[in-house]
This record gives sequence, C-alpha cells and structure tokens, in this order.
Amino acid sequence: MTRSAEAQPCGALAWNEGWHRAATRLDSPNQGLRPAPALLSVDLIVVHSISLPPGEYGGNAVQQLFTNTLDWDAHPYYQTIRGLAVSSHFFIDRSGALWQFVDCDRRAWHAGQSTYRGRSQCNDDSIGIELEGLEGLPFEPAQYQTLALLCRDIEQRYPIEHIAGHEHIAPGRKQDPGPGFDWAQLQTALQWPLLRFPASTWPAIQTVS
Repeated sequence: MTRSAEAQPCGALAWNEGWHRAATRLDSPNQGLRPAPALLSVDLIVVHSISLPPGEYGGNAVQQLFTNTLDWDAHPYYQTIRGLAVSSHFFIDRSGALWQFVDCDRRAWHAGQSTYRGRSQCNDDSIGIELEGLEGLPFEPAQYQTLALLCRDIEQRYPIEHIAGHEHIAPGRKQDPGPGFDWAQLQTALQWPLLRFPASTWPAIQTVS
C-alpha cells in the first residue's frame, strides 16, 4: 500500500463504500453490475499475476490496459492482446503500492470462463487482485504485506470464505499466479482456516505450519 501499515485505515474504516481508502483510484470502464444475488455472496478472492510486457516490471502499462488506454503499438507483445478489454478490482505493484480500478460492489472482468466452489462465472461473486509478476517467478515481500492487509480488509466488508489463484478457478486455461506464489506465507499472515485455500495448496501450507 502507499502508506505505512501503521497509518493505514483498516477494517470497516478502510472503505468508502466499495472503494479502499488506501488504494490509488483509477476507474476502469471494463466493469458492470453484479447479478443481484451475487452482491450478497461475494465470498471469493482471486489472486492473479500480470506484467506488461511479460516479465518487465515498472511503468504504467498494466494501469493503461485496465483503463483501455494502452498503446497497442508500443511493444510487439501488445499486438497479441490488441483490443483486450479486462480489469481487476486491485493491482499491487512490486513495491507493494495498491491501485483500485473497480468498485468492489461491482463486477470486474478478471476471471473469464471459470468455476469454483460449485459455481461458475466467478466474475459474478469474486474480488480480483492482480500482483505485478510473472507466473512461476517469486513475488516481493512488500506485495505479500499489502495483499494480506487488503485481504483482511476485504473480509471485514464481504463474507469471504474462499481464496484461490486464477489457475484454480480456470485450470488448464490459466496458470497464474503460478508456483512462484507462496500460499503458505499468505496463510501464515492471514491465519485463515486451511479450508479457505485451494486443496492443492494444503500440503505446502501444512508443511510450514
């Protein structure tokens, strides 16, 4: 986050309706209303990873992608995603700074075709958090710190019962955040029950705990 942990609002005080007070707000047009029942059961956090171009950090290309302002001609890779309209609720850069693009009461376009905890279309009832990084590579301590603080605050406002990676809700189609993401470290920081995490992460979490 952009301020020291001690200075940040937390819990219920962290929110201005569906906007987190510690995040830099940058509104994305790629969002919409949640289906009416979903607003009452936003119980899933989805962790992603993203870097643009892949493996390059810094700059504002991710922010531009989520706000439909990316210059498609600025890098050859961008031609492969030209016209892509996506968003996430949050983005955490390598320094731990937090950005928010979509009101958490609304539906961001981060999950795509997906299924988890017996429900499909995870965009409808989840909150998406993107970490600046490349699947398979490690993330920074500052990112874990911000992520843990954010997850706790989200839990104060929404009935969170599950947290999973994009790879878990869209297996075979997505691989992020990948093996470089330390689920055990996040669980230790959050002290959430094991059952909130994907079953495939349990052995690593139990080994640490």
